Amino acid sequence: MPPVRIVFLIENISILRDRRVRQESAALAAAGCEVSVICPRLKTEPRPPSLFNGTRIYSYPQPWQGRGIFSYALEYGWSLAATSFLLFTIWLRHGVDVLHAANPPDLFFLLAAPLRLAGKKFVFDQHDLSPDIFLSKFGGPARLLHRLLLVLERCSYRFADLVIVTNESFRALAISRGRCPPEKIHVVRNNPDFSRFRCGRPDPELKRGAAFLAVYAGIMGTKTGVDRVVHAAHHIVRERGRKDVHFALLGGGDCRQRVQILARSLGIEPYISFPGFLGDAELLAWLSTADVCLAPDPPIPVNQFCTSIKIMEYMSCGKPTVCFDLAEAHYSAGPAAVYVQNDDPAQFGDAILELLEDPARRQRMGQAGLQRVRQDLNWERSRQALLAAYEQLIGPAAAELAANKPKKAA
Repeated sequence: MPPVRIVFLIENISILRDRRVRQESAALAAAGCEVSVICPRLKTEPRPPSLFNGTRIYSYPQPWQGRGIFSYALEYGWSLAATSFLLFTIWLRHGVDVLHAANPPDLFFLLAAPLRLAGKKFVFDQHDLSPDIFLSKFGGPARLLHRLLLVLERCSYRFADLVIVTNESFRALAISRGRCPPEKIHVVRNNPDFSRFRCGRPDPELKRGAAFLAVYAGIMGTKTGVDRVVHAAHHIVRERGRKDVHFALLGGGDCRQRVQILARSLGIEPYISFPGFLGDAELLAWLSTADVCLAPDPPIPVNQFCTSIKIMEYMSCGKPTVCFDLAEAHYSAGPAAVYVQNDDPAQFGDAILELLEDPARRQRMGQAGLQRVRQDLNWERSRQALLAAYEQLIGPAAAELAANKPKKAA
């Protein structure tokens, strides 16, 4: 039987930054599928290789990044056109059996419609709650568009042959809000691959001469609250008089320049680094050196439902986390995090200092997180869930997947 031909679609970030899609596509390729990925590339990012982790990569230049409603329209319009062209190219060259679309945006069902008429399958892989993120960015004036996004989300559920979500909170919303049949929803969590992503040797030079290093690693967007870290750093340096802590904000996004300007305006630039987007080896060096890691996603409604992969990456490196009191953060981190009750950067900063002043507690929390990743929140479990979902999707063609599916988690 020929291999199942799967095409992954990503719109908002490159495959080099989307660890979830990298792990999913590599797992399916290792299970005997023929996998291609279509993704954007930004001017500020390296060009993805044409072959990566056993998958073919087709990237297109993305000159626009949405910051307002008009720029989002430009970004999504261009992305749909470029993705359509590359999808047609792949169909002619290699064929397509399954279209696996990661959101945002919730527009890829438009490309799936003609494929479904040709007997192909559509997988909606819901990474984020697009309507809720949009509302958190633009507020009340965007309520009409928010209703439209809810319709697009529901269309994505309805057109999909298989819906993959990151946690049980997303699954419950898909059933209640999206009216999606429960039997076609599978949970594949954003778990780290412990065989590849784990603590290494610390690099003391990364502390920039400070006694302690606090690290944030992730996307810098509106809902991720990186500005809270800058204000917390200001509280620690200026209000608490502590100049022995260095903050490293790793990654990029549409808020990166804004938080850099904020740090400059608060006069704390010497205490904060912005290394930008990093590959895994460099990222692991920072996390291995960190004394405490930060997840400042504010307690807004959308964040209550979202699983933060950065928290589990911190846990995979045996590091304690300071975060706000979010339902999914509690589920992921358990005893490996300190939960700040209020959206208050000063309280966030005080929680950082409390951990830094208690090395034994940091050690206990780090070990608890590491144990949780090893036993429950590891990619091996997510890989099995993904392959099980595809076995349901492709029916008789699942023999190859079943043969490559391990019988128990590591």
